[in-house]
Amino acid sequence: MTLSGPRRPPRSGRPPRSIVVFLHGYGADGSDLVSLADVFARALPDTLFLSPDAPGRTPMGGREWFPLTLRDPSEYKRGVVAAAPALHAFLDAELARYRLDESALALVGFSQGTMMALEVAYRRQRPLAAVVGFSGLSADGEPQDLVPAPTLLVHGTSDEVLPAGLTVEAAHALGAAGVPVQWHMRPGLGHGIDQEGLAMAGDHLVRHLPA
Repeated sequence: MTLSGPRRPPRSGRPPRSIVVFLHGYGADGSDLVSLADVFARALPDTLFLSPDAPGRTPMGGREWFPLTLRDPSEYKRGVVAAAPALHAFLDAELARYRLDESALALVGFSQGTMMALEVAYRRQRPLAAVVGFSGLSADGEPQDLVPAPTLLVHGTSDEVLPAGLTVEAAHALGAAGVPVQWHMRPGLGHGIDQEGLAMAGDHLVRHLPA
């Protein structure tokens, strides 16, 4: 399946020097995160922001990267592996379109989108510039043979959907696999993104994407 969704061209009006891809959560679609481009674009004026819709549809009508029943502990891993080829193809096409490579690419995920980011980011041919994951987890408990990329994980301590400890587990697993990873807990935050988390993400992107 060919992915598509909302996109925001570089604020500068020039050809993009970097690409940030937002990966939305279960039941949402690309429009859910594309407004984050407004937060980051001032500091990243030559960045193209893409927010593809996930390939599947939930029973409620939203989009999903893969189905969730929460009955089988292995469904996260099976799901991200099944959905990964479509996302890899999307990234390949966009990088080729603008004659860029992974050194100019960052993934920013939320919830199920974070699961996808942590599956795809470290399995490209070259290291990505940066990875940001909000309120998610790593579907692979013991990842191996990864291509490291600077990674920031942010999670609310009051997350009622995915407990914050899942980010700690992901950080430890990725770190053990050689990925440079930082993680932060946001006190009292539920399953969402707050201004402090966005500020951390913006700093991370500015630090690692091409100036």
